[in-house]
Amino acid sequence: MEHQGRRGLRQRLFAWCYGRDSRIDENDILNDYKRRLLSNLSGHVLEIGPGTGANFTFLPHDVHWIGIEPNLFMHDHLRTEAQRLALPEIDLRAGTAEQVDVPDSSVDAVISTHVLCSVDDQTQALREIHRVLKPGGRFVFIEHVAAPRGSSGRRAQSILRPVWSFFGDGCHPDRETWAIIENTGFAQVEIEHFHLPYPIVGPHIAGYAVK
Repeated sequence: MEHQGRRGLRQRLFAWCYGRDSRIDENDILNDYKRRLLSNLSGHVLEIGPGTGANFTFLPHDVHWIGIEPNLFMHDHLRTEAQRLALPEIDLRAGTAEQVDVPDSSVDAVISTHVLCSVDDQTQALREIHRVLKPGGRFVFIEHVAAPRGSSGRRAQSILRPVWSFFGDGCHPDRETWAIIENTGFAQVEIEHFHLPYPIVGPHIAGYAVK
């Protein structure tokens, strides 16, 4: 119970801070990637870890949006943002990326932006994403990742990981997320590496994978 209490406090603090300071989601380069990856999605779209709803503005209004957000303190932010943008009714659920309460082969697309850094088990989360996608469905992602091995950036990420993870609700700055995506069993994977002007979490990937 004490561990759950500490985690709940971290989640509340993270939701409060993220709801007021989401500058990383206002970067022009990042927003260009979001427009390219999200604006043409259609049908049933599942988003894991939608946070405060930063991706809503890039999605077509006619998608059937399902959100899996484990941090319950984020839910009010999501509903407020959906109302602000006059979105149709959203299907917001609690849960985790490792155990998605969605039937097999039932969604047309899955979105993950700045989420796979903080899941407990990346391999299981990617298996779930692959499971719920329809054949031909698309997983679109934008994630911060590990700096190149042996670089000063990678050393800084590793040193700061414990503190960063505590205050970032489980975020790991030094994960080679691209390798997990490439080895999940998708029929096609397209990944682009790029860098944003932020300390520790500057290295990024963006792209899509097709089931």
